[in-house]
Amino acid sequence: MGSLVLDFQDIEKTQLLLVGGKGLNLGELSKIQGINVPEGFCVTTVGYQNAIEQNETYHSLLERLSMLKVEDRDQIAEISREIRELIMEAEIPTDVVKEVTHYLVQFGEEHAYAVRSSATAEDLPHASFAGQQDTYLNIIGKEAILQHIKKCWASLFTDRAVIYRMQNGFDHRQVYLSVIIQRMVFPQASGILFTADPITSNRKLLSIDAGFGLGEALVSGLVSADCYKVKEKKIVDKMIATKKLAIYGRKEGGTETREIASDQQKAQTLTDQQILQLAHIGRQIEAYFGCPQDIEWCLVDDTVYIVQSRPITTLFPIPEADDQENRVYISVGHQQMMTDPMKPLGLSFWLLTTPAPMRKAGGRLFVDVTQNLASPAIREVFLNNMEKHDQLLKDALLTIIERKDFIKPLPNDKKEQTPGVSNKGMSTVDFQVQIENNPTIVSDLIKSSETSIEVLKQTIQMKSGSDLINFILEDIQELRKILFNPQSSAMIRATQDASTWINEKMYEWLGEKNAADTLSQSVPNNITSEMGLALLDVADVIRPYPEIIDYLQQVKDDKFLDELVKFDGGKEVRDAIIAYLNKYGMRCAGEIDITRTRWSEKPTTLVPLILGNINIFEPNESKRKFEHGLRVALQKEQELVDRLKQLPDGEQKAKETKRMIDLIRNFSGYREYPKYGMIHRYFIYKQAILKEAEQLVQAGVFHEKEDIYYLTFEELGEVVRTNKLDYKTISERVHEYKLYEKLTPPRVITSDGEIIAGEYKRENLPAEAIVGLPVSSGVIEGRARVILNMEDADFEDGDILVTSFTDPSWTPLFVSIKGLITEVGGLMTHGAVIAREYGLPAVVGVENATKLIKDGQLIRVHGTEGYIEIL
Repeated sequence: MGSLVLDFQDIEKTQLLLVGGKGLNLGELSKIQGINVPEGFCVTTVGYQNAIEQNETYHSLLERLSMLKVEDRDQIAEISREIRELIMEAEIPTDVVKEVTHYLVQFGEEHAYAVRSSATAEDLPHASFAGQQDTYLNIIGKEAILQHIKKCWASLFTDRAVIYRMQNGFDHRQVYLSVIIQRMVFPQASGILFTADPITSNRKLLSIDAGFGLGEALVSGLVSADCYKVKEKKIVDKMIATKKLAIYGRKEGGTETREIASDQQKAQTLTDQQILQLAHIGRQIEAYFGCPQDIEWCLVDDTVYIVQSRPITTLFPIPEADDQENRVYISVGHQQMMTDPMKPLGLSFWLLTTPAPMRKAGGRLFVDVTQNLASPAIREVFLNNMEKHDQLLKDALLTIIERKDFIKPLPNDKKEQTPGVSNKGMSTVDFQVQIENNPTIVSDLIKSSETSIEVLKQTIQMKSGSDLINFILEDIQELRKILFNPQSSAMIRATQDASTWINEKMYEWLGEKNAADTLSQSVPNNITSEMGLALLDVADVIRPYPEIIDYLQQVKDDKFLDELVKFDGGKEVRDAIIAYLNKYGMRCAGEIDITRTRWSEKPTTLVPLILGNINIFEPNESKRKFEHGLRVALQKEQELVDRLKQLPDGEQKAKETKRMIDLIRNFSGYREYPKYGMIHRYFIYKQAILKEAEQLVQAGVFHEKEDIYYLTFEELGEVVRTNKLDYKTISERVHEYKLYEKLTPPRVITSDGEIIAGEYKRENLPAEAIVGLPVSSGVIEGRARVILNMEDADFEDGDILVTSFTDPSWTPLFVSIKGLITEVGGLMTHGAVIAREYGLPAVVGVENATKLIKDGQLIRVHGTEGYIEIL
């Protein structure tokens, strides 16, 4: 059995379960040379357990509580209240009372104390639980202190603490409470110090909030605080707030709120010298704990006291680099339309595929673009490329360039651009390949990719063990050859340039905005848009069989394909779905991560989409949609050519324009193909590796085959070779991945950890407009459907999809919507390309769209101007 009471000085690093997160941190702070911590002690969790563990009612209430879900608010409130009452009625064990009395006599019974809760599940590196339990200030006398110990114990079961634990997956039965009893100090000023700026995440910028009196006023949001920023021992910014109120301790115990004298309200709380002294203390504490800290401090006369320090849990990690140089990183996820974290195996496949200088952070990949920004020769081209697919990204990079001091400029003659930063987030080796305007180039490239994939499928069957690992490594070289084929890259670039040319010239010559959007509808050879239309054809096969439709509405597991044959028409339906999966089944949401579940692995994913298509559309819709788009595009072409001919020098203008339109029509469909080829290959690798993993499960090396997702490909190769694995690695990485899921990756982050957000610089928009990037023309009104997972899609005709990001796997939904809004994306990302081709007005790169727009609201999407109105 552990100690009942521990002095701060006696707390060991390993005693989290005895003293909770706050207690542990106070114990550590007390050991730092030169840091003042008001003295005190902890009543450990053993006291709490002894007081309540024998009570059977308590256990049965806990049992009932653990059966509930977050939605059961009324029952949670009722049971929590009963537990709190039970705790308040319990006796504090006599040995606990004896120990507490002993320490109070030692520290001085007549003094005032702060009595604070410290739970075993708070102030942890990954879940701060800040403010979940209660704190009582200025408590005087043994009886009052004992009473407040019980109040702290009871606060473990406030409604919000209970709900917070449920949301974060903590078991109520595994969380205990320790109580901190700490000498009160009565400060003239107090506040919070962040050793990394909580707004920008910059690790070099320290941020101090300061107000008069006790810090409770700031923490509870009662008053505004002064805010000072310190960088490298210099004060770089001060915001002096008007401070009308402060909380002070009362002589007889407890606290009171007082008004501040009017001449004091605008005074700077701390002198410049005190600000710098505090910053120095902050850096000292940060160095001791080894990570950025959120610190509570008090100033008494001229002495700074530290009353708490905890890790800042919300910072995005800095990409790992080898040197100390200033660096700028951009998010691959924002270019690839997949901002979720990837598992280690997924990351390592992507790293093997790309030539770009990639760095990992928070389970995501970032490209180091410092070189591109340092060279004046490359910078221009690079920024223009960026603008094509993400204006916010370009704006953020301009912010860094304008600072002048962050990046050392290279001499003007360095011409090499970082490979791997382009519309694909994959590669922009600048090939000067002249491309002739011949559509057979596309069919030849597609043919050779398909042949190569067939050969891979045949050959990989024969491989196993280390042979398989080496074979995949070799085949990735083949994949890279296809992905970065100069002809293929030149073709994609040619269509981008042609679209830009059309948009600029048609606006200049005819006052026509974004003409290329209309001209891109229903182009041939777009594997991704064909996938959406092909699912409409699958719906047509099922439509005549009401029995099968009823059956599909009940389907829960993936064996349904085999069950279908029992129904009239079942064989035809099964064949249609299997044919669809053979062509597109390697796709899924977040498909660039090889570990994500593919449609072929979980065909039920497609069932709601198919049923939606049956509900919303008439037969033959895919043909109608394609032909309608084609008609609109050809009419637009004819209209532009006719109007151009009326202009001075019109024949020449019309001829040039026709050439550009042909480039768009012949080549722009191909843009989606290289990624399809890559994802197809990934799926073949994945199936082979999983077969290998099955063997290792049978040999007892892995517990389950999906464990391989938490190893890099190199590590997996080592396990296959040796048949040995340290399971600690797997469990640590599963835990890390859960933490990464909670983080939001930034578009741009520097080596200081600073997150730079871009802005749209646009005038003349309506006051309430929600702004984004216009990527597909037209104006549409409809009901917003805010959907974060494709599986939750449930559309009616005329709905507008609002989501965080879409990758090719979302395309089958595009056939049943009227407009599209996403939080990330740009002109050349998949969602934008397909929206143009289907003729859907679309606005992307809309920060926080899924929070600003509520599901079911009536909205208007301005796809030409790039904004949304809520009606």
